[in-house]
Amino acid sequence: MEFSLSLLSLLACRKMATAGSSNGIIKQGSAWFQRKVNLRPVHRGCHLVTDELLKQIPEVSQFSIGLFHVQIMHTSASLALNENWDPHVRADMEMFLTQLVPESTPFKHSCEGPDDMPAHIKACFLGSSLTIPITDGQLNLGTWQGIWLCEHRNRAGSRKVIVTINGVLQE
Repeated sequence: MEFSLSLLSLLACRKMATAGSSNGIIKQGSAWFQRKVNLRPVHRGCHLVTDELLKQIPEVSQFSIGLFHVQIMHTSASLALNENWDPHVRADMEMFLTQLVPESTPFKHSCEGPDDMPAHIKACFLGSSLTIPITDGQLNLGTWQGIWLCEHRNRAGSRKVIVTINGVLQE
């Protein structure tokens, strides 16, 4: 039963995509892009990395509509979408996370240092990926939104992220 409903949905979508209506449906095939990127090493805290990512992924500008998905390849750092203007917001977030998960907690996993287990917990709270719409070759972010790299370790090297874009290319 589920298969037949899915097949009917697919056929209905195909019919709508070829109907030539002005309801926002794009009648072109999709394109995929993927690249692994190294972000510069940063000290512990929340850091705005939107521009750094876009400099390394200029291909965003080739998409008229799509999705920009970024996934961090680590378990002790995270990604967030938040305030891009006032740096105090990033400092306050780091202060709050440090109070929420103090290094003084007697965690069993401590072989990599007292900051490691708190880093894993913070990464779970904030998450490892973001998906942002692309519109007319640009990330469709709110006025005050930016991509944060949240570094939860006291000393960390560069962080790797993988960016995947799916969408329709500009004509």
